Amino acid sequence: MIGSFSLPEASAYAPEIDALLGALLLTSAAVLVLVFGLMLVYVVRYRASNPRDRGAISKKSWYFEIAWTTATLLVFFGLFLWGADLYVRLFRPPSDALRIYVVGKQWMWKVEHAGGQREIDALHVPVNRPIELLMTSEDVIHDFSIPAFRIKHDVLPGRYESLWFRADRPGDYHLYCTQFCGTDHAAMVGKIVVLSGPDYQRWLDASPGSGDPVADGELLFSRYGCGGCHRAGLAGGGGSVRAPSMNGLSGAAVALADGSRVVADDRYIRNAILSPRTQPVAGYDPVMPSFNGVISEQDLLRIVAYIQSLAGQS
Repeated sequence: MIGSFSLPEASAYAPEIDALLGALLLTSAAVLVLVFGLMLVYVVRYRASNPRDRGAISKKSWYFEIAWTTATLLVFFGLFLWGADLYVRLFRPPSDALRIYVVGKQWMWKVEHAGGQREIDALHVPVNRPIELLMTSEDVIHDFSIPAFRIKHDVLPGRYESLWFRADRPGDYHLYCTQFCGTDHAAMVGKIVVLSGPDYQRWLDASPGSGDPVADGELLFSRYGCGGCHRAGLAGGGGSVRAPSMNGLSGAAVALADGSRVVADDRYIRNAILSPRTQPVAGYDPVMPSFNGVISEQDLLRIVAYIQSLAGQS
């Protein structure tokens, strides 16, 4: 493949990404050869020592100009549509994707699996299984990059970013931070270990988790006092303050005080915890305090996971 340059293609979309990059390279090269080739022809043909008559009025060539301009426009527009479609597919994880949480921090990658297994600068995943990464940063902007999978994405502080892939070849692959993030940026590297299904299960069994993130999130939900107002199962909360219930919130459309509506995805839930007054819910007083700087990223991930687990409840 032209775009690979001997780099392994270890994910489902890697060959298509290489094909797109190769098509862009070939098209750009063809336009380059055409433009510079015409320039070279005219330089040679009309050089000072050439006795060719330069006084005759040249015939209009707009048919040729329109033809090649239209052809290159259509080719590049086709490549744009191909790239846009690929981009949308790369950032729309399948419904059955295995979710893994990733937190970037100067200068390491902290990973937590659904069963509570934790890793530092490493990520074990099963082969041929869609993996969704829910990522955030504790400090500065990082960039999660796996060249063999042809994926990279900025990891931003104060926001959730999602990315998904499906590794189709077992092995060890490099993980890099490709955004300069401080003094030891070059040391912020890790590895992706792609295992067969049975080997991955054995790795999970041999790596006892710190607990179920959903169960831990329920405990944290109470520890931080969230249940006093948003207690699950009690419409309007369980305390003296009237607040929306968390049952059925995740994935639902939420009416805001300004008349707009927003889908309660993980980004919205996170923002509602850290900056509750930026998007106040219609019908409720904006009295919730901000938990920005109070809840750690790990605890916040667990609370969000717990709230998402209540999506099917009413």
